[in-house]
Amino acid sequence: MADGDGHELPLLLFAGFRTLIDQLHTQLADEGHPEVRPAYGFALQAVGRDGATAGEVGRRLGVSKQAAGKTVERLEVLGYVERVDDPQDGRRKLVQLTPRGIDVLWRSAEIFDRLRAEWAEKLGADRVAALEADLREMAKPTNFRLDAAGWLGGA
Repeated sequence: MADGDGHELPLLLFAGFRTLIDQLHTQLADEGHPEVRPAYGFALQAVGRDGATAGEVGRRLGVSKQAAGKTVERLEVLGYVERVDDPQDGRRKLVQLTPRGIDVLWRSAEIFDRLRAEWAEKLGADRVAALEADLREMAKPTNFRLDAAGWLGGA
């Protein structure tokens, strides 16, 4: 590929994303979370600290309530979330993070910090900071949504 080919930029951005995500999951497996998949991270973020219904998780991910329900069921079996009665509405169930779910999110944050430090060591801290600043400029906050998993999958 020649320098500056338009199609190369999204491929390189995706390859960088994929590299970080693959390294994250390798390290998560080493730290006791071998069953975690990238889509689970999006789902755990969609559940959030305050919990959410399966329907809310689906809306936040941009997938159907049924698809979200299947992911929630899998996360429940793996011990990352639990369903509890909604204190505001006894007819609803809330999905909440368990201590294991909180642990995997905490470890993910720490691993991402280590991976960023590795990039800074290899490329230079100024270059990584400039890359982040440039991406913040080009990818406005409104473009960052949790529905990336659904978007990538065509849902």
